[in-house]
Amino acid sequence: MGVFTVANNLTPKNMALRVERYDYRLVFSKKGRARFISHLDMMRTFSRIFKRARIPVWYTQGFNPRLYIMFPLALPLGTESDVEIMDISLTERMDSDELMTRINSAMPEGLSINKVTEPAMDHKDIAASQYNIRFKLKNDKDTCGLFKDYLSQDLINVKKRSKKKGLIDIDIKPDVKLLSIKEDDGFAVADLILPSGNDKNINTSVLMDGFKEYAGEEFEQIYTTRTKIITKTGENFT
Repeated sequence: MGVFTVANNLTPKNMALRVERYDYRLVFSKKGRARFISHLDMMRTFSRIFKRARIPVWYTQGFNPRLYIMFPLALPLGTESDVEIMDISLTERMDSDELMTRINSAMPEGLSINKVTEPAMDHKDIAASQYNIRFKLKNDKDTCGLFKDYLSQDLINVKKRSKKKGLIDIDIKPDVKLLSIKEDDGFAVADLILPSGNDKNINTSVLMDGFKEYAGEEFEQIYTTRTKIITKTGENFT
């Protein structure tokens, strides 16, 4: 994960087949209907985009070459984002602006490349994500007050699915950092930070399902957007 280099374990007899690779980090937004594209389908979508845009993408070496695309964080289905990260490798060096323009020309509605750089940080540096959550309960309650009460509990016990143990109960009280919450046109609007990355990962749906149970109400509407990806040192991931 992170910054990728050309494999150096090729034997002399196949060195002539070695293809140079140039690494790029793409920051893109995922909005509207595009938020319902699954992680697996996103890989397929970008594969088609690169083909249409005639991007000289690098393929893995060996008997089963595959297009090299890496997403450090999967985005939950139905969540929008301003800051999704995708690492790709090319077989030739390209100007960042040209690469962004060519990819955007082939993008479907809801997807847009906002920035192209060379990778500066490793994926393992990612520690958290910041989210904007806009939500409304079905009954007209003081949603902001209820949400603050929910987060002020000594324990915030929620259910989280584990690959090994199935559905388990966990306390996420130490993991939730509420930055702000306000009322806007009948909605509660919260900005908060949750753990993301290899060490720990808390999905917004885990937090909000717990709140729904606490409030004893279903959501009338809820919209979630990832607004930042944050490193262990508190910087924006680049």
